[in-house]
Amino acid sequence: MPHAENPITVRGTRIRVLRGGSGPPLIFLHGASGHVGWLPFLDRLSERFDVIAPEHPGFGTSDDPNWLDHPGDLAYFYLDLIEALNLSRVHLIGTSLGGWVAAELAVRNTSRLASLTLVCAVGIAPDGDPIDDLFRLSAEENARRFYFDPERARRRIELLAKADPRVLVRNRSTVVRLAYPNFANLHLAKWLHRIDVPTLLIWGANDGLVPVRFGETYHRLIPKSKLVVIPEAGHAPFEENAEAFLAGVTDFLQ
Repeated sequence: MPHAENPITVRGTRIRVLRGGSGPPLIFLHGASGHVGWLPFLDRLSERFDVIAPEHPGFGTSDDPNWLDHPGDLAYFYLDLIEALNLSRVHLIGTSLGGWVAAELAVRNTSRLASLTLVCAVGIAPDGDPIDDLFRLSAEENARRFYFDPERARRRIELLAKADPRVLVRNRSTVVRLAYPNFANLHLAKWLHRIDVPTLLIWGANDGLVPVRFGETYHRLIPKSKLVVIPEAGHAPFEENAEAFLAGVTDFLQ
């Protein structure tokens, strides 16, 4: 489906937004790597949904406001964005860091949500054990853990080498501010019971950055949640095994 890229300003903060399709609203929140564009799985979802894919404040070409200190700040920002766009019955999907933001949003206010989907989300520390320190991993080790397919890992390293270093540094600086070193809010777990909308948890079986035990812990703590583990996929199951990912999402949303 065709999509358009337009900025949106919410309470003085201007962000880049990709939007396409028609139907019930679906918001996709990207991870710590930054906004990677209108991926094929978003195009497929736009056949059934009004897909809105914002670039977080502090990332890429979006504004970096002085109020941005924690993923909870992004949660409030997206609640304001949903209100500004006058959306209701929103299907909210977040991956990795975006999944953490989505969970923070949902424990605060689900009144405008129809469902929540967390994909390989950080934000918690199962049994007090957070993810490994990502900034101590080499680019090669990070890519190897990110993807199940070694060829995809090789291409990821090549793309990073060609990327605009200013964007990479800006994204990394924001990630450090929001999430370093544990990529977790140690208070989040005790409030996950407040999520009162149907919740899907999707994990790559071979995620070497945020292992399946994180999904299992979210599943235990969120009422009415369902955990789907995608085989032969790492930290981006919507790329590596898109058909299984889309089948899981569309079955859940229907």
